[in-house]
Amino acid sequence: MSYDRYVAICNPLRYPVLMSHRVCLLIVAAAWLEGSADGFLLTPVSMQFPFCASREINHFFCEPRSCCHLDMEPTLHNSTDFLLLGLIPCPALPGLIFTVVFSIFTVAVTTNVVMALLIHMDSCLHTPMYLLLSQLSIMDTVYICVTVPKMLQDLLSKEKTISFLGCALQIFLYLTLIRGEFFLLGLMAYDRYVAVCNPLRYPLLMNCRICLIMVLGSWVGGSLDGFMLMPVTMSFPYCGSRKINHFFCEIPAVLKLSCIDTSLYETLMYACCMLMLLIPISIISVSYTRILITVYRMNSAEGRRKAFATCSSHITVVSMFYRAAFYTNVLPHSYHMPEKDKAVSVFYTILTPMFNPLIYSLRNKEVASALRKVLGRCASSQRIRAGDLSRKY
Repeated sequence: MSYDRYVAICNPLRYPVLMSHRVCLLIVAAAWLEGSADGFLLTPVSMQFPFCASREINHFFCEPRSCCHLDMEPTLHNSTDFLLLGLIPCPALPGLIFTVVFSIFTVAVTTNVVMALLIHMDSCLHTPMYLLLSQLSIMDTVYICVTVPKMLQDLLSKEKTISFLGCALQIFLYLTLIRGEFFLLGLMAYDRYVAVCNPLRYPLLMNCRICLIMVLGSWVGGSLDGFMLMPVTMSFPYCGSRKINHFFCEIPAVLKLSCIDTSLYETLMYACCMLMLLIPISIISVSYTRILITVYRMNSAEGRRKAFATCSSHITVVSMFYRAAFYTNVLPHSYHMPEKDKAVSVFYTILTPMFNPLIYSLRNKEVASALRKVLGRCASSQRIRAGDLSRKY
């Protein structure tokens, strides 16, 4: 409603367009959907807690916070550390596994940081596609740093514990970044659609403002998932075993330790993950369908080659990332086993952040040219500095 007042006062001539009947319906529908999503998620979870203490609610209606004060007796508190069993519970060659994982971690962090710095330093790469790609590199860098350093520490240490707060933070960051990457890859598909199907309108449809909205939308969309699921997951009573059969605090592995039935919450979480996947997959499907139709209608073989070259890197990254996401979030629990879950987690938490910048850089002449420029500047500055030192002495 404040946006409506803003348009009425600051853009009165454009008010009928900016606040059309269709826009109003979308605003109303979004408000109802956001509220109902919160209700559908939190109500069943709140009411499945064991209310085995006092039954007196110190309120005049059933507010969730007041009801949750009755959930457990004071003797059950989630204050103990968890124990991460790791990728392989008792590895025969922990030194070899450490070397391999550390090498992949180093390559992933280095390539992603270099990619982000190149895009920032070279003005030729200040385009919408590379702005989104720089955000992908930042997400991948933070993403791999959430899980791998703790995994490497556990390989060298006998104490493989993680604190309750540390586990909660890992879950929040993991959810925020993986869901943010879902949205970002979907929006990158829209960028490719505009570049191929509407090249003349590309500067208008993908201007700086729209790119910033896309980037912020990806981060906010991911963090919403983290803010919704992490507190609920960590509010369950974990009064049995503290051994997490994983190398980081992934929600399904953590929920197996709860002493109450979490099947309803897992079903709701499954629906939430499906929705988070459905939105970007729909954008990707529609975008590439339109791209294929446009390419099919092209008469020039050179135009078709350029179009496929424009989209090939993104298609490769999307197919790798969403294949693992499909296994984790879509397949029923009967298809999941701890060993398979760990292998898939290794793929999208360790290998994918390493592959993404390599895929985008190896077949990209602009990135290679920017790298040569930066290396040339560094070499020339070192020669100048060496010359100054020789003249000085």
